[in-house]
Amino acid sequence: MRLKSNIWVAAYLRRCQTEGVFGAVRRRGAEEAGAVFVKVSLLDGNAMLYVPAPQTVYDDGRPVDRFFVPVAPQPLPEHTIEERLTKELRFDPDAWIVETEDRAGRHFLELAKT
Repeated sequence: MRLKSNIWVAAYLRRCQTEGVFGAVRRRGAEEAGAVFVKVSLLDGNAMLYVPAPQTVYDDGRPVDRFFVPVAPQPLPEHTIEERLTKELRFDPDAWIVETEDRAGRHFLELAKT
């Protein structure tokens, strides 16, 4: 059983805080199992967006973990990220949006191995 989204988000924000990275919940989703999208603002007009990894990347030995994939290999203009998030919310109104700010682009997420 996977950790509830609200608990995962609280732990993630705590991790960011301990590393000196500002983070906040921009949109609360479903408490139990809402998908979590993480935007990392680079504070220069660009950002990275990390979305939930497809179920096919999950290992049977670690079914409770949350893995993410970047939507692009390089930072994108923030307005492009915002357009993508708007589309995601239209598709999944139960989704969470978490935003952090870090010039170095640190995300502290477990990325899926492709």
